[in-house]
Amino acid sequence: MPFFIKIKSMQKLSKEDIYQRLSNTEDARACKAIDEAACKVVPGNFLTLLVSQLFSKFADALLNPKVTLPWLLQSINVPSSFIAWLVPIRESGSMLPQLAIASAIRRLPVRKWVWVIGAIVQALCIVGMLICALTLQGATAGFAIIAILIVFSLARGFNSIAAKDVLGKVIPKQQRGSISGLAASFAGFATLTFGLGLWYLQSLGYENGVYVALMLAALMWLFAALSYSRIQEYKGATEGAENGFLHALSKLKLLYQDKQFAHFIITRALLLCSALSAPFYIVLASEQAFDFSLLATFMALSGLASLVSAPIWGRLSDLSSRKVLVFAAMLVTLNGFAVYLVAYLNPQMLNEFWLLPLCYFLLTVAHQGVRLGRKTYLVDMAEGNKRTDYVSVSNTVIGVILLLLGSVGLLNTYLTTAELIFFYSILGLLGAISAWFLPDA
Repeated sequence: MPFFIKIKSMQKLSKEDIYQRLSNTEDARACKAIDEAACKVVPGNFLTLLVSQLFSKFADALLNPKVTLPWLLQSINVPSSFIAWLVPIRESGSMLPQLAIASAIRRLPVRKWVWVIGAIVQALCIVGMLICALTLQGATAGFAIIAILIVFSLARGFNSIAAKDVLGKVIPKQQRGSISGLAASFAGFATLTFGLGLWYLQSLGYENGVYVALMLAALMWLFAALSYSRIQEYKGATEGAENGFLHALSKLKLLYQDKQFAHFIITRALLLCSALSAPFYIVLASEQAFDFSLLATFMALSGLASLVSAPIWGRLSDLSSRKVLVFAAMLVTLNGFAVYLVAYLNPQMLNEFWLLPLCYFLLTVAHQGVRLGRKTYLVDMAEGNKRTDYVSVSNTVIGVILLLLGSVGLLNTYLTTAELIFFYSILGLLGAISAWFLPDA
């Protein structure tokens, strides 16, 4: 990738030079939508945020609820009913409380420490999951790990609000998508390397790669916390800090007062298809007679997809995050339709060693576009405390919808795996149509 080539020539460059090359900007002082004090330290903050996001995204990839956690639960004989709830709980657990905690975060003029504490809590939760996996079995282990996952998700909720707010305070517009894209790409390279290493270990007979992934994920969260603590964040607006939970609930009126925001919520809800359909690609692959390690394969493919697509989606999001949502949603849809048609018309073709891994790779590429597009759109749509309100209301509402859509996965006793993928693909098509009519942020 172009930025990997650039790195070789960056060793003797100043912080400003490195920033200009990575952010693709000619003027390190050209700031938009941030205050003058923050503008002076943008290069340093850009690089610090990049490093912290690299660590956190790598940690997320290692503790993937679509790949790693299902393998962990299967390895300790946890019933499959627990596996169906991994993605909904991991995602909705981080969203549902945000309407309440946003008002508390608003009281803090400097909010980076919220993110730091959340990262440390997530590291401790992963250690707890590892201990449960080593000491418990069956349903008991399932209940314990799900309980820890809920705490883990709550910590992610604090991180989500703080991260978007800090990003909006210290990084100018038209550079925010790039930093997320670069971090995801670097993390993708790390995940790809780890997946290939895991594949090699398993070829030698080592079967505990999932435990290595958990230990490394906990370590990455600690490194992310250390890096994030070094961000130079200036005091921001704290208006409305005296209001509590009732004030936060009153912000739900944004859903009918702000038409653009309501439209974005509908679009984001439909685009949940990219995350919710992913585990069923894994399930469909596990039903085939492959003779290679699916855990290592799909982990490596996740990393490769992020490495290849994230910087492209990030740059495109800075140009038009709305169009990124449209393109990514259509990719989810076409990919899912293709899998369904193959399963329906020629199911034997699913045994081809390249087909399902390729489809999962394309789905992960599309999911990167959905994530980067909707994050950039939301951050650019508002400034100051209004951004915090948008994030908290959006994530809380989406958390409820996620649980409802996630429960569709329990229909796997009535529908085939391919039919579930087809259902989520229809949602992707509706999401693409909705995103097309969004106004530009």
